[in-house]
Amino acid sequence: MSQQKKNSQKTKQQKTSGWFYFHIVIRVIQSLLLIAVCLVFLLGALGVGIGTGYFAYLVQDTPTPTKEELEGDLEDVDETSHLAYEDGSNIATIDTELQRKSVDSDQISDTLKKAVIATEDEDFYRHNGVVPKAVVRALVSEVTGIGSSGGSTLTQQIVKQQILSDEVTFKRKANEILIANQVEKNFSKDEIVTMYLNVSPFGRNNQGKNIAGAQEAAQGLFGKDANDLNLPQAAFIAGLPQSPISYSPYTNSGELQEDLEPGLERKDYVLFSMYRNHDISKEDYQEAKDYDLTADFQEREDPAENNNEQSFLYDTVMNESLKIIARQLANEDDVSSEEFTQEDTYQNYIQEAQQKLANGGYTVNTTIDQDVYDAMQDTAENYGYLLDNNNQVEVGNVYMDNATGKILGFVGGRDYEDNQFNHAFNSTRQAGSAIKPALVYGPAIDQGLMGTDSRVSDYPADWQQGENEGDPIVNATNEGTETFQTIRESLEHSSNIASYHIYQDLLDEKDDTSFVYDNYLKKMGYPETDSWTYESASSGVPEVTTLAQTSGFQTLANEGVHQEGYLIESITDSSGEALYEHEEEPERVFSKAAASIMNDLMRSVIDSGHTTDFKSDVSNLNYNLANADWVGKTGTTDEYKDSWLAVSTPKATLSSWSGREDNEGTDRNASDRTAQYMAQLANSIYQANPDSLGTDEEFDLDDDVKEEEVSEFTGTKVDDNDTVEVDGSTMRVPNDTTTSYWAKGTPPGPSFKFGIGGSDDDYEDYWQNGPEDNNSDNDD
Repeated sequence: MSQQKKNSQKTKQQKTSGWFYFHIVIRVIQSLLLIAVCLVFLLGALGVGIGTGYFAYLVQDTPTPTKEELEGDLEDVDETSHLAYEDGSNIATIDTELQRKSVDSDQISDTLKKAVIATEDEDFYRHNGVVPKAVVRALVSEVTGIGSSGGSTLTQQIVKQQILSDEVTFKRKANEILIANQVEKNFSKDEIVTMYLNVSPFGRNNQGKNIAGAQEAAQGLFGKDANDLNLPQAAFIAGLPQSPISYSPYTNSGELQEDLEPGLERKDYVLFSMYRNHDISKEDYQEAKDYDLTADFQEREDPAENNNEQSFLYDTVMNESLKIIARQLANEDDVSSEEFTQEDTYQNYIQEAQQKLANGGYTVNTTIDQDVYDAMQDTAENYGYLLDNNNQVEVGNVYMDNATGKILGFVGGRDYEDNQFNHAFNSTRQAGSAIKPALVYGPAIDQGLMGTDSRVSDYPADWQQGENEGDPIVNATNEGTETFQTIRESLEHSSNIASYHIYQDLLDEKDDTSFVYDNYLKKMGYPETDSWTYESASSGVPEVTTLAQTSGFQTLANEGVHQEGYLIESITDSSGEALYEHEEEPERVFSKAAASIMNDLMRSVIDSGHTTDFKSDVSNLNYNLANADWVGKTGTTDEYKDSWLAVSTPKATLSSWSGREDNEGTDRNASDRTAQYMAQLANSIYQANPDSLGTDEEFDLDDDVKEEEVSEFTGTKVDDNDTVEVDGSTMRVPNDTTTSYWAKGTPPGPSFKFGIGGSDDDYEDYWQNGPEDNNSDNDD
């Protein structure tokens, strides 16, 4: 065979072999493609199955709503909320800036409907409530954070807004799809777009108020009805729901925004969407785009006067309610307490709470007794003048049930129209001597430091500032009575020197300057401040509210158990379901024995009349009321800037602060004026609701109180042979005895230094001269 023929055969064999391998590769690729297609179908089928199953799992607890239920939910626009007294009667309707007016379909122009559909849901007439590819795109975006999350149809938007929430979860999205499908089955397309236009937010109007619904938007922006809008006006309104505040032409005061471009650009986008959707011609589009819409915006207008009567009660209940709801909303978002207290975070939740409360159809049920509250307001109005000297004096009062902490009534001030500052809840002023039962005497007795007839120095003394002595400690009228008073006498006369010695002894005993605050005051709701560790704290330098002061006396009157003062019992929705219910958290602060001894001591304060004429003033008004078992304490501060009086019966506590708004002083008769006013206030409360005062109940000494026989002279244990060495001489302890009440421990034995506080010279003087009747002055 020739070489040429051999080469030809070889070439032919190579071509045959090449085609053979090519066909093999093609067949392999075809097989792989077939397998891939099969896998895609299989995985798709599996995905559909899994997706269907997962969807069914997500909506298994969601009942399919009926048309009637959907109508109730979808057309249920913001409901009016109310504040209520303890008996359920109405206090007021909660104010809301949101203005809304629903209208029928024929009162909304077709142009506006087309504008909304073209912008928000161009497939509106072609879907059954959901666009699957848009849902998948939105879910992928929400999970990955990539791409646009838009995908809700108009139907889904109204379902989310009226029935569900904005939370991003698969379960919420699944429910949204299910309900949207039911909406489409039960309502026409026109009914759906009409509902959307009636409930959607549209920013602010020319009064600065938030508006919702197309009719309110048309009137608030252009002074027209929703069926009279021209094309550019309709396009502008249709663009607002995406970002109502950003696109709104008005500020919160009703002034036109300095920069109107965001809203106008959004209007142009709506017009283009309508043109792209073949709703308007190119000529209509261009003409509307060139239209000077700014000339149509209405000028600012003052809002109409609010028909609801504003008052201290309205403001206080609203403030407390907003705090409660804001904290609940933060808890739902897992916001920590620390983060919640940050001003920006707190205010954001307060605003959210305000919107929810004002428009949610809620009822805020308070603890306020209407008759008692009204009686207290009448007293402040008609007898507040009793507090005045040459200037008008303001006042704050709280009336609290001891067993529960319910605030039955309060006085925020003399005249709400003149001064809206709440002096019962918000004003912080120096506590004065009214703090002594909670800060000094109660803890000292509770710790077993003293009994009712132990002795405490009221000799002249100076503040101890480090190793040096500072200014003299003074009582209200003197620098000391130069004797050792009994504990009872020192409280009756409100000796600042005595309370100083007791407080310092207590802190020294515990070797902890914060002991009293941590173990007593904090539990009663007093504010945390370094001033509790100051030497002057025992004289009432720390600043407190009237409410906090009331809580201290409530605790002692309630057998030593603190109940937080509150005035919101519950917050319920329109169906009566509770959004919030107050839960009592009683906390023991003082032993029952110590609390009962303190009430016995504070009864002496009121009965003796050394620092207040309250009981005699009450007797002049109502003899039966005067026979109630009143206990309490007075307090004044330097230059008589603040005057306090808190009184309790076993059933309730009534407190009063009064002083000038400018924090200037008054005069030494301030406590007398306070007593006269408080007598009128107590009598008014008694006339309104006598049962709330429990005038037939009495404070009793607890069974655990120890009744110790002690020397009247020293307050220590007695023995017929008791003697002490005084300045080199032996002196016998006088034999006269009395009963001293102790909550813990026992009286010490006789000694030269038998009391609390005082120098060696003070003790020598007392042993030589004995107690003198130097307690006649009012030392409050």
